[in-house]
Amino acid sequence: MSNHAEVHAHEHGPILTPWPLVISIGILTMIPLAFMFNFVYHNPFAAILSMGIGIPLCIMGVIGWVREAIGGDELSQGLGFGAMGWFILAEALIFLPGFATYWVLRLSAVDWPPPGSVDMPKLMPAIMTVVLVSSSLTIHRAEGLLEAGSIAGFRKWLAATMLLGLTFLLMSVYEWNHLFHEGFTIDTNVFSSSFFSLTGLHGSHVFVGLGMFLGMLVPAMAGRVNKTYVRAGSLYWHFVDIIWFFVVSQMYYW
Repeated sequence: MSNHAEVHAHEHGPILTPWPLVISIGILTMIPLAFMFNFVYHNPFAAILSMGIGIPLCIMGVIGWVREAIGGDELSQGLGFGAMGWFILAEALIFLPGFATYWVLRLSAVDWPPPGSVDMPKLMPAIMTVVLVSSSLTIHRAEGLLEAGSIAGFRKWLAATMLLGLTFLLMSVYEWNHLFHEGFTIDTNVFSSSFFSLTGLHGSHVFVGLGMFLGMLVPAMAGRVNKTYVRAGSLYWHFVDIIWFFVVSQMYYW
């Protein structure tokens, strides 16, 4: 009876959820308001308080949203895949100002890189690129196996994707730590500000993608899969992969 009611509800329109609003409020208080309190009003306490409110809201929102996705059955298509396309467009527009700012600074500078910069590594970002591209191939393989009816194969390749994504993040942390020890931090110069802003923004998207994959893997271990959620998460991961090509080419090799 409950399954019939759930399918019937999906036939009459999408189910409303509060979690996107919770996440949006969390992001607002965690980033823009905290930034304003610290750098505009020079009130570190208010900035910390704002982040203390925003971070739990974001975590709570992500957990709630993922739990809803985990609870969905295979018959519920919803608006997840189409909505992910619009979400990716919005995320691309977030990256665009960062790249545009960097291009203006880079092309208008008399000398580049500015004083205080270090020689950017070439081998590590190349390896990171191979790792991330490989993860895009593995999630595509996982999705294909799921469509073929192999949940066991889906679990295996999804786990491989998560391992590759985690490896990418750990390599990013190692790279940042290496640059910090060389005295290259976010406030060194305009290049460092762009570098850490764009690589950090991309890294946060990788982290979110891993959270999505965890929301797929946990129910898949029990043999339950929401295919709409998987398709949307896979599309998001391919977007993260594509954005990395812009980041790595501009920050490391230009």
